[in-house]
Amino acid sequence: MTSQSSLETAWILEATVQAAHGADPHWREQLKILRPIAGYDPTAQTWRVRLGALDLAGLHVLQALFDAAHKHGTEVHLAPVAVPESWAGPVFARTAEMATLLETQADQGRPLGQLRLA
Repeated sequence: MTSQSSLETAWILEATVQAAHGADPHWREQLKILRPIAGYDPTAQTWRVRLGALDLAGLHVLQALFDAAHKHGTEVHLAPVAVPESWAGPVFARTAEMATLLETQADQGRPLGQLRLA
């Protein structure tokens, strides 16, 4: 369990994936890939998954998200977010370089999977 004081300096990674169009055959294919690992928001028409560690399981989830987006012509967006009160999993440190990178590079119109590292 994470203490309240550590929640203020912690973050988790939120990945969202645009859904393939509902009338499109890609929707059903994307659904098969993403349903086991992500939640769907019908209002925003996006899939969402949150990760607190980039361990082997987390990397498999990210790879599945990028593969599904690439295959079905949609996009993946990564962003550090505050740890929800209900979160019981691992968290990243707020001062980590990855959080800074994601904060500065998020939503700048870069092609799928391409973030500047400098």
